[in-house]
This record gives sequence, C-alpha cells and structure tokens, in this order.
Amino acid sequence: MANKNTNLQYAKNTKDDEFYTTYDTIENELSHYSKHFENKTVLCNCDDPFESNFCKYFLKNFNTLRLKRLICTSYGFSKVAGTQTKFIKSKRKNSGYVLDIEKFSELNEVFSDEYILKLLRFKNVIKELKGDGDFRSNECIEYLVQADIIVTNPPFSLFKELISEILTYKKKYLLIGNQNALTYKEIFPLIQKNEAWTGYQFGEMKFKVPNCSEPRKTRYWVDKDGQKWRSLGNAMWLTNLDIERRHKRINLTKCYNPIDYPKYDLYDAINVKKITDIPYDYEGIMGVPITIINKFNADQFDIIGEANHGSDNEYDLFKPTIGGKEIFKRILIKNKNPLPTKGKIKYED
Repeated sequence: MANKNTNLQYAKNTKDDEFYTTYDTIENELSHYSKHFENKTVLCNCDDPFESNFCKYFLKNFNTLRLKRLICTSYGFSKVAGTQTKFIKSKRKNSGYVLDIEKFSELNEVFSDEYILKLLRFKNVIKELKGDGDFRSNECIEYLVQADIIVTNPPFSLFKELISEILTYKKKYLLIGNQNALTYKEIFPLIQKNEAWTGYQFGEMKFKVPNCSEPRKTRYWVDKDGQKWRSLGNAMWLTNLDIERRHKRINLTKCYNPIDYPKYDLYDAINVKKITDIPYDYEGIMGVPITIINKFNADQFDIIGEANHGSDNEYDLFKPTIGGKEIFKRILIKNKNPLPTKGKIKYED
C-alpha cells in the first residue's frame, strides 16, 4: 500500500478539500434513514473518533438506532486531529486510530455530549492502527468487509476512490460529495440504472475547515471563536438506501411547442431550461438541468445519458449547443409515459 499512501498524502497536501460536516447537517439527513440501521454495523472510514460529528451522532444515538456495532477509522495526518477534545495522540507520526464499539449502555436513550466524551476518554474503545488510516489500506478494508453501511464525508478529491471500494464489496452507503461527481463515469451509470440516488439535502451546505485553509473571497468566513468555515452551493448526499423522496413524481404542467423547446444542433433532443418546464406530452429525448437527479423518479423517466463535452465518457453523447451557442451540461431523459394533449397540434421538424 506504499504507493497508495503516498498518493493519499499528496492529495491531502495539495487539495484544500478537508470539509468537516456539522452535527446538524448529519442529524437532519440521517433522521430519514432510521429504519435502515437496526442491527447493522456502521463504518465511518474517514472520521477521527474524537473530532468527527458522524462518530458523535452514531454514539449519541447508538441505542435509539439499535445499532449492532460502530467502527470509525481516522487519517493519522488529519489537520484537525486533537483540536476539539485535546486528546493526546500517539507519538508515532501519522498513526491512524479506530473506534470499534458494540453495546455500551443499557439505557435506551440519546446520550449526552458529556457521556460520550467520558466514553471516548476512559472506556478504552479507541485503539491505534498499524497504518495511517488510509481507507484503501488492507487494515481499513478489513473493517469495510465487516460493515453493513458506510456513512462519511470523504475528501472530495477521493470520492471516486471511496465509491470504488464500496462497490467492490457491495456495501450500502450514505456519503457527502460534490454534485459534479454525479457525472463521473464511475457514478453516472449507478444513477442511470437506479442503483444510487441523492438524499434529502442537495445544494447549500456549510462545513468547518482546518486552520491552515487559505482564505477565499466568497463562501468563506471566520466565526467569533476563530473557527474557519466554507460553504458549498453544490453539495449533496449520495446513497443506495431506499428513501421516500425518490419515489415522488414530478408534477408536469407544461405542453410542448418548438418555440420554447428548441432542438440541439448535434443531437435529436429538445432543450428544457428548468425542471418545472419539462413538457408532459413530449415523447422524445429531453436535455434538462443536472438537478433533475435530485428529483429523479425511475418510474417516471429513463436517463439516456448526458451532454457535456461529447467526449468525457461513453455516457457523454454530445456537446450541447443551440444555434452555435454552447449551454451548460445537461442530463438526457425520456418520459416513460408522456400524456397526450387533447386536440394536439402536429409540429413538423
């Protein structure tokens, strides 16, 4: 694993993408998934046991969720390690840590912060890893094999690699990522085949960032306690856990006409500017904003592909231009059951 560890170290030193999720963000999303966790082993494999709010959430709610086991593994070179709990880490450079815990209380309640802190400090539930906590290391993959559900916010630069590991071992997952990942060749087919979908929070999210993070002109601030923050307008949760939201149909109210829905220069499909403008009576292929994925219902639409550069991957079918003018990338869909319009006019191409 030497090369992988070197690559991971390089990625984390060169990319400012360590975003630490707030407890509220985690709680608001995971409240929709409670039924999935009963008698399950949860792995948070990018999470310092002392600093991660993922770890904190699952510990506080361990009994109410009826978890079987919780495992959290951390990067030894985390930029926030020890910043909140003041826990004294090992003197061995870049050593990762693992929290591995099963039932720890008879109380069937949400545990307090004080109770959790005492548990972490005095109950010997955290051990030093042999390696640096790289989720791709053999040591950490052994934990992944034992887990039922992976829940974490990985460094965005390593999102594809984490998905690859999860798919290799056919695990359930709930991850935070950047919406741009939806069109990656590793992830788009999962969306297309209805094997993955977005969660409830899609868009604006705020994150804590390490003290070493460089200031930015926008979406960056420092609070009264000196904590640095960043926000993203295109964050998302990605999962393969079934949720009610993905079964809701989009209410279509617009009727097709060639003026409002021009065709692309290079492909037989119409352009739809907004999700709310999808015509209910069009039978062909439509290019719609990428945000369709957050409202996608596989019983209502098929995903045909995407239109971006026309060469990114096998799913990128053409560059979206209209009258020679390029527009932003589109997801190509087709209505499974377009409704006929009474007295519909026949438009000639």
